[in-house]
Amino acid sequence: MRRRIRAASARPASSQRRRVEISVSGLIEWLRLGGPAMLLLVLLSITALTLVIIKLWEFSERRIGERGFVATAFAAWDRGQADQAIAAMSGTPSPLAAVLSQAMQTLRDAALTDAQARERIERSAIEQLDSARGHLRTLDLIGNLAPLLGLLGTVLGMIDAFQALQAAGDRVEPSILSGGIWKALLTTAVGLGIAISAVAAVGYFDRRIELLQQAMESALTRLLTTPRRPG
Repeated sequence: MRRRIRAASARPASSQRRRVEISVSGLIEWLRLGGPAMLLLVLLSITALTLVIIKLWEFSERRIGERGFVATAFAAWDRGQADQAIAAMSGTPSPLAAVLSQAMQTLRDAALTDAQARERIERSAIEQLDSARGHLRTLDLIGNLAPLLGLLGTVLGMIDAFQALQAAGDRVEPSILSGGIWKALLTTAVGLGIAISAVAAVGYFDRRIELLQQAMESALTRLLTTPRRPG
């Protein structure tokens, strides 16, 4: 009875190992069929996935979407309590908090003219937005390159297929051409998949940054229209 139980428990484990081996060997076979273009596409996909993870972590750590401190900061600023207004934003790494805090400190500096203060505030906002856009250009480039690499792999695969067809001479079989075509189309499918994922990620991050920019513009407009500079 114990032998039967052991044999039964061993079967699922062995079947799982076989499935893993089959999936790994199948993946390697796909890479081989895709040729150099497929290897480049795999590298692009790994790079894109890494950048997406980095950006998600960065947006979470920097609290890109946080807005709760704005009302508290402006309430203190309107009461003439500049130090409390700035302190209300000191506990968050949000780019909006950094820009608004820098703007309040700038407006407290009586040595600066209005034009100088506006220029410094604008420069601070641009720096924060540029920092938030980091790596997005690379993701966008991957989204543009991936389908082109896939198409290149398909063209090279089609060339190989027609060369095999020519070498077959009078012994031409439909399987020779059809087999070559589906192998060639692998890189196009993979390239399009990578491009769609990269473009979708860029669109998501761009929208988050657009909302951040709108929040900055709204907060700074309100701050710069305040007639006084609390001490």
